[in-house]
Parts: sequence; structure tokens; C-alpha cells
Amino acid sequence: MRAKSVVPFIGIVSAVMVAAALVATRADGWSSRVRGVAASSILGERPSPASTPPALALQGRLVQFLLASPAIGRATPVVVYLPASYRSHPRHRYPVLYLLHGSPGGAVGFVLLGIPAVEDVLIAEHRIQPMILVMPQGLRGTEWANDPRPHSAWEMFVARDLVRAVDSRFRTIPSASGRAIAGLSEGGYGALNIAIHHPAEFHVVESWSGYESAGPNVFRRIPRLIAYNSPAQRVRMAAEALRAARTYFWFYVGRADPLRPQNERFAAELRSLRIDSRFFEAVGQHNHLLWGAEAPLALTAAAMRLA
Repeated sequence: MRAKSVVPFIGIVSAVMVAAALVATRADGWSSRVRGVAASSILGERPSPASTPPALALQGRLVQFLLASPAIGRATPVVVYLPASYRSHPRHRYPVLYLLHGSPGGAVGFVLLGIPAVEDVLIAEHRIQPMILVMPQGLRGTEWANDPRPHSAWEMFVARDLVRAVDSRFRTIPSASGRAIAGLSEGGYGALNIAIHHPAEFHVVESWSGYESAGPNVFRRIPRLIAYNSPAQRVRMAAEALRAARTYFWFYVGRADPLRPQNERFAAELRSLRIDSRFFEAVGQHNHLLWGAEAPLALTAAAMRLA
């Protein structure tokens, strides 16, 4: 099944807000140029009231496909960014970075945040290898986890259906050594939870202002489900498998984020379990300003450890 051109639905107000956030972030050296490219691209053209995206000064290509997933019993859009060399090097295979959005949020939010533009600049400056970026559309409040209700297995949607679909449609490195999973806020929690349950699927795991304790409402306040879906509790049981798979955890939280204590405890737990990881606290809060500012580091951390 061929991928088709992406035409995401976005509003001019959202685009302006994100662009302003990108411009407002730190202006040190090359990272400020990333912000400038992304912001000017978003603000450069007013989209029509229908569903036309703003002009994006990207070197690669955005595509979209609909994935009919048995795990969730429905079809959901998946936005994919193919780096510029994907078309010009038809025999080359690429590592993949899966990006899970927060709640509320959507797949196209990573595009508006400027993540593909960040990758373009990092590649141009020979700081990272090209990666395929995969941004699935989730459902608000699911936490990217398996819910007891029918057709609500979002964890399996990502770890099984999405990975298989991407590997079959694009020239990927179809093994854990070529896969990273990351997410922001609720998506960061989802990335941790999924990777801990499936240590053979993803070599690099990133959480951008995520959390490690499951929300009780999603899991019907059932203690065993909450424990199973809380990375803070589950990681000890999965430690041997994670060490064997050489899984690498890279995560951060803003110093003014209420989720900071959870992340600090999780970092200490990973160290005690001798699981390869890096955690840091950044200047900022729980918002797009922080995620945009740390995007170059996040992409670099993933690309450096993928095949």
C-alpha cells in the first residue's frame, strides 16, 4: 500500500501559537536557526479554512497513510517524515524514531513544533544520521496503553500494528537496533510503558516531560492494571530483559514541572538496576517552549545510538 501525501487539519491560531513559542526559545548558535526556519515556515502562508497545511520549509517529504489496526478496531492516520536522502538513495535503509503526542494533541503537533525542521538542520550540519520520523494519531485519554475495554489496545497498536506497518511500507532497519520511541507528556509516559513491556522492539526510549505512574481512571482503578502500567513499578520486573536488550533510556523534565519528583525517583531506580540511562532537569515548565528547546538534544540522543 503506497503512502499518500499528507494533508493534516490545522488551525492558523494553533500554528501562530506554536511558531511564537519556537521563536521565543533560546537563541544560542545553530539551535536558534532551527527555530527561525520552523517559525517562518509556519507563519509564511495562511492556510485556507479547509485543511491546507502551512508552507513548510522542509528538505524531506511529509506523507500520510491510514492504518487499520486490529488492536484498536479502527483506522487512524499516521504522519511520516522521510528525510531528503530517502528518495535519492533508493537502496539505503533508515532507522526510525516513533513520536507519541500528548493529550490533548495530535500527530501533526510534532510538525508544528518543528521536529522535522530540527532533523534537517542536524543532518545538514552532520550531527546526526537521517531518520524516518513516525507520528501516529492517538486518542485522548488513552495514555497509549491497553485498556480493558474491547478495541482499546493502544499499546499493541504501537508495538505491533504500527511497527509492522511502517516496516512494510518504508525502507527501515526492521529490528530493535534501528528503532527509537519517544513522546512528550502523556506520550512520554506511553513511550516508557510500551518499551518496558516490549524490550525487544525499541533500542532507545525517550520521555519528554513524561511521568511514570499510571492514571487510575484509565485502568478502572484496578490495582493490578495500575501496577502493570506504571513504569516506576514495572521496570524492576523487566530489568533483566532491558539490560539484555541494552535498552537506553533518555529523559528529562522541567525544573518547574510538578512531575519532577516522579522523574527523579525513576532515574534513581534505573541507576540502581544498572539500566543504561541519562536523565536531566531542564530550565522550563511543562510546555512546548521546553520541548522545542530540547528537540535537538532529543533527536541527537536517539540518532547516535541507532543502527
